[in-house]
Amino acid sequence: MPKVSIIIPCFNEEAVLPELFVRLDKAAAGWNLDYEILCVDDGSRDRTWELLKTQNRKDPRWRCVSFARNFGHQTAVSAGLFYAKGDAVVVIDADLQDPPEQLIRFFEKWREGFQVVYAVRQKRKENAAKRFCYWAFYRLMARMTPFHVPLDAGDFCLMDRCVVDIINQMPERNRFVRGMRAWTGFQQIGIPYERDARAAGEPKYTVGKLLHLAWDGVSSFSSAPLRLATYLGFWVSGFAFLGVIFTFIQKMFANQFTRIGLAPNPGFPTIVISVLFLGGVQLICLGILGEYVGRIYDELKRRPLWVVRETAGVEFSLAPGSLNK
Repeated sequence: MPKVSIIIPCFNEEAVLPELFVRLDKAAAGWNLDYEILCVDDGSRDRTWELLKTQNRKDPRWRCVSFARNFGHQTAVSAGLFYAKGDAVVVIDADLQDPPEQLIRFFEKWREGFQVVYAVRQKRKENAAKRFCYWAFYRLMARMTPFHVPLDAGDFCLMDRCVVDIINQMPERNRFVRGMRAWTGFQQIGIPYERDARAAGEPKYTVGKLLHLAWDGVSSFSSAPLRLATYLGFWVSGFAFLGVIFTFIQKMFANQFTRIGLAPNPGFPTIVISVLFLGGVQLICLGILGEYVGRIYDELKRRPLWVVRETAGVEFSLAPGSLNK
């Protein structure tokens, strides 16, 4: 039977892990597939690692890797892809918002010949503001990238070994796995599902982390923000040129403008507003350029993507980008 790998990034998930163990083992009984479950502890500060090691002793199919510190969700997913050995690899979060009972539908599509099967979120349990931000981001991302990016599709997915091998060869540091998955191409299909509420514990993606992830997605696959600086320059120049024409006509026909209430009124407010507006546009453009330059600097350092502190059932190997042999 073909082997599948289930990747589960974990960060301070001790409250939800017992239920995860039970539900995933129960779901796996109906797969009719040989499988391994690879949990990546992303520098947890609670009992997550102890629970994972205990589960590994009970069932060796649960294999675990522990980071030396918190490197981030996308890095944990990337580490799982690096250590996974399966013919197909599934990415699922530990909080059970992505139901493991849905995985059998993924395997059915994989058997039909699809190399990527991703889950499309139909309903969310978050508040209205957060749902709108998610909705807007995916559509903005789809408009800005030169390839097809599925709407409302997160990291919950199945990838064939050929796709995983390509992603593992990608050298970038600021990783956006769902974008990398879409970039590879191949035959991809979405499966609609209803995203559940978190089973236990607190959400780990704060607003700041979500904004950082969104910027990683946009900047990693699109140069549109850089072009935005050029567009802003043209727009501001156009408005300034129109302002010059209006001021010239206003002075040439001062009496006519006075009768309609638009008499020339020299003063400093207009100058101050113009200077502040132009200065703001320039700072925004410089900030966008600085973000891209900072990412170039981060890539050139060539540091390993992660540092492993301990493993359970996983043969240790160096992280991608490591300078050591």
